[in-house]
Amino acid sequence: MAVNQWFEVLNPSFNSMVGHIKYVLIDFDGTISVIRQGWEGVMIPLMIEMSCEGNRPTPEIEKEVREYVDYSTGILTIRQMEWLAEAVRRYGISKNPKDAYEYKRIYNQRMLLLVEERLRKLVNGELNPDDLMICGSRRFLEELCKKGVTMYLASGTDHEHVLREANALGITKYFRGGIYGALDYTEENSKEKIIERILSENNLHGRELLVVGDGPVEVRSAKARGSIALGVASDEVRRIGLNPRKRKRLMDAGADAIIPDFTKTEELMMLLGFHA
Repeated sequence: MAVNQWFEVLNPSFNSMVGHIKYVLIDFDGTISVIRQGWEGVMIPLMIEMSCEGNRPTPEIEKEVREYVDYSTGILTIRQMEWLAEAVRRYGISKNPKDAYEYKRIYNQRMLLLVEERLRKLVNGELNPDDLMICGSRRFLEELCKKGVTMYLASGTDHEHVLREANALGITKYFRGGIYGALDYTEENSKEKIIERILSENNLHGRELLVVGDGPVEVRSAKARGSIALGVASDEVRRIGLNPRKRKRLMDAGADAIIPDFTKTEELMMLLGFHA
């Protein structure tokens, strides 16, 4: 389909793949929730600051950091901080290199300033839950529930924060399969492992699982196991419309199809093989 159409099919075999979906794994941040919108604007400066320790960053360092953050979107935060710890040692500029857990602590401290302000507005009634969600996403979750689909929610953000933020948005009830955030000392809640468990525990063929997300990690993991990958090239600021940068990275990761948001829920359900 043409790029200017709302639903863009990239895999010529897409129509033959859909129609058998029984389980859906959905990424949280940037796909459903925008509570953490702007996280790259926290992580990239942090990585550059820690790498250069007050010195002016070289164009090469800036480029490598930005490319890594773009590529790694969706993985566990601690893995990104492990990359940072290795990069700091490799650059050799910092006189006080830290371990990955300390870098993560600093990142979380800065990120939570944004998160807490948004949650405060939610509690005070200045914002409604849907104001912090990609447009149409709640309706999409409701329609999947009506079809009897078992849904799982996954995020590279720490488990306790995912639970808290999903609860604040009022969406935990949709995820009968479970909600999975990051656990630092194990890979069990990585998206790759969750996909493996869903397929093996339910004895599924790959096409019975749909993976929905805005990051390349979940798309690559889905395609590696023969599942259907729906990329969400969301504009997290406007909450509606296409983000061209996300679209490119989802295409590069091998997404079967791409949408900008969930505003055309009925059309999307039909395209995924769910009929009235």
